[in-house]
Amino acid sequence: MLVTAIAPAVWGSTYIVTTELLPPHRPLLAAVLRALPAGLLLIALTRRLPQGSWWWRSLVLGALNIGAFLALLFIAAYRLPGGVAATVGAVQPLITAGLSAALLGDRLTLRTVLSGIAGVAGVSLLVLRANAQLDVVGVVAALAGAVVMATGVVLSKRWTSPAPLLATTGWQLTAGGLLLVPVALLVEGGPPSHLTAANLLGYGYLSLIGAALTYALWFRGIRALPPTSVSFLSLLSPVVATAIGWLALGQDLSPLQALGALIVLGSLVAAQTQRRRATPAPAAQAAAQPTPTQAADPQAAPPTVRENA
Repeated sequence: MLVTAIAPAVWGSTYIVTTELLPPHRPLLAAVLRALPAGLLLIALTRRLPQGSWWWRSLVLGALNIGAFLALLFIAAYRLPGGVAATVGAVQPLITAGLSAALLGDRLTLRTVLSGIAGVAGVSLLVLRANAQLDVVGVVAALAGAVVMATGVVLSKRWTSPAPLLATTGWQLTAGGLLLVPVALLVEGGPPSHLTAANLLGYGYLSLIGAALTYALWFRGIRALPPTSVSFLSLLSPVVATAIGWLALGQDLSPLQALGALIVLGSLVAAQTQRRRATPAPAAQAAAQPTPTQAADPQAAPPTVRENA
């Protein structure tokens, strides 16, 4: 869980990298150069291509987790103040919990719902401003982005690839990046005529660290943890982004924002530490009962059945 949390924590640094190192007004170009080179690099390293149904599954997952999500994020960021976009996006853990219950049979608990609501409230205190203006298209895009990302997380759990993790990550980053190329060309035009050393450093960081490394950790977490637990970790991004702005850029941090950060962290901890104890299945209960021979010989008794938390 802690290793998976590295991914959204690093994603929280995207804002300062974008504003301080990248050319202005080119977010879609940044998304393409973040995803596509990282995906091609991972494919080159693993030398594995999708097989069978994983051609279309990689396309679907790449669109949900990378391409469509970043495009919707771009629309929301341009039509809404950052605080509004982040607050709407914070409903993602609740959507993931609902989809996990519907598609994976996971139990939707009251504690999960309350933790999700507290997370949205905490993010709103952390980043929302009183003079923020709403835009219908922007709100719809932010909400659609949360739905798309939540669907990608749940389907990534449901469709477990037999290929190595880095190969699967490379397929999704490549598919998402390729889907973004025509959108970037249509909206922003061709690449800039000149790139500085700072620009290249920023793009390199976003691709190698912000995509290749972090998405591998993210998808590894989805394989090992419940989707809802992984989705709650995404709330770390606005917390880290605010902390970096305060520490590195000298931005003000009000007591209300600090309270919001504590609420977000509290909701995250509450969601991760809840006890998921279900009644053992009949087959598991039968397996846990020792046979007469095992009862007589303690060495033959089966190991204690443990839950997979």
